[in-house]
Amino acid sequence: MTNNDILKKLRVALQLRDEQIVEILELVDFRISKGELGNFFRNVDHPKYMECGDQILRNFLNGLVIYLRGTKDEPKNPMEVLQQNKENIVKKVKSERPAEAKPFNSKPKAASSSSKKPFTKTDKPKNPLGNVKFNNGKKK
Repeated sequence: MTNNDILKKLRVALQLRDEQIVEILELVDFRISKGELGNFFRNVDHPKYMECGDQILRNFLNGLVIYLRGTKDEPKNPMEVLQQNKENIVKKVKSERPAEAKPFNSKPKAASSSSKKPFTKTDKPKNPLGNVKFNNGKKK
């Protein structure tokens, strides 16, 4: 398992966004852009794929400890931090959704009888080709 895989799995398991990962790395004075960070999460075959080095993973893990547990001076409860992240994600998803659509009306509208006559089973659709018959090369 590569460093990129570890970083991907932590990102998914903790439900972290790119902005949060950048913040975590800044807690340990390690600066990285969202674009560079995105290169770690790309497919191996992609031309802009970058291998995640040991230094980046080490700094991320150290920053993650501070992000979740806090410092000695200001300790945090990791479960509370994770719960806040979940609530923020739910708020963002709700705010990004479009306005509620009108509920589906299951009753069909009454068709105007003057414009079209109702279809009955006795009516057969007309063949657009007329009386042309195809045998597709088969002998009868």
